[in-house]
Amino acid sequence: MNSRREYRTTRTSLFDGIEEGGIRASSSYSSHEIDEHDNDRELDGLQDRVNILKRLTGDIHEEVDSHNRMLDRMGNEMDTSRGFLSGTMDRFKQVFETKSSRRMFTLVASFVVLFLIVYYLTR
Repeated sequence: MNSRREYRTTRTSLFDGIEEGGIRASSSYSSHEIDEHDNDRELDGLQDRVNILKRLTGDIHEEVDSHNRMLDRMGNEMDTSRGFLSGTMDRFKQVFETKSSRRMFTLVASFVVLFLIVYYLTR
């Protein structure tokens, strides 16, 4: 409520001397002139805010660039890993294509399972 009253008083002080037909003729404009010192101070405040925003946007830009570089490196490393994995899968396919390799894999897998069973029983 108080801010509304202040708004009305500042509005009336801004539009004091203005009627519907235009500006009232007044011999004394000195009471209604804008104080240049206050304007300069407000302008300096605005300039400081603009400088802060400029630095902030520069920092955001640098952060985005560093994240983009990191994502590019990760993408390249993922492509390299995908190549290694596809090579490994090709080798597994070659191993399992022959019957002797399948028997060897079955033998090794059964020894590993047997080892794990004995380990858990003796523990």
